[in-house]
Amino acid sequence: MARKPDPGARERILAAASRLFFEHGVRAVGLQQIIDACGCGKNLLYREFGSKDELVAAYLERFACDWQILLEEATEAAPQDPAGQLAEIVERVAVRAGGNGFRGCALSNVHAEFPDPDHPLHRYVVDHYAARLATLRDIARRTAAREPDALARRISLIIDGINTNAGILGGDGSLTAAVAFAREAITVATAPPQGAADSPAGR
Repeated sequence: MARKPDPGARERILAAASRLFFEHGVRAVGLQQIIDACGCGKNLLYREFGSKDELVAAYLERFACDWQILLEEATEAAPQDPAGQLAEIVERVAVRAGGNGFRGCALSNVHAEFPDPDHPLHRYVVDHYAARLATLRDIARRTAAREPDALARRISLIIDGINTNAGILGGDGSLTAAVAFAREAITVATAPPQGAADSPAGR
């Protein structure tokens, strides 16, 4: 008798794998652990994911989707204010990093586990970070910043600092300090040049 299709199998497998990968690291988790955690058979796992690398790629895509959701939330919170959007992005990153069990950026962790620059998972992470910086740059260029590229890089570094610090020390007071630092950096970057208000053009 043919086995009935299980439409929720892929998501169950991915959810179990994501939890294990995030808690223990990708290389430390074997496929049998994932099979045991989600209660599926080996054949079902390989039907949904042809290899462990394919499963890890789906895990990374899940976190990349979370980043897109975060961007949408920041845009909705400050729809006509690109400077405000940058601040909202940092604040939302800090909120997520302050959650229980946070172990750093999943993509950065995978990058550290796959140092070979030719490995597809390594390239995926590099491409994601490049795309993230490009998105921040696009937003920064819509602000009044005189050097939007520099502002985007500062925001990117603050995000990385939040993820790294929270992954090691947990959600301590440094998260609040990081958000305040980001807001200060945005304010300084978008402030009119000194003396502009007193110039003929500023009157």
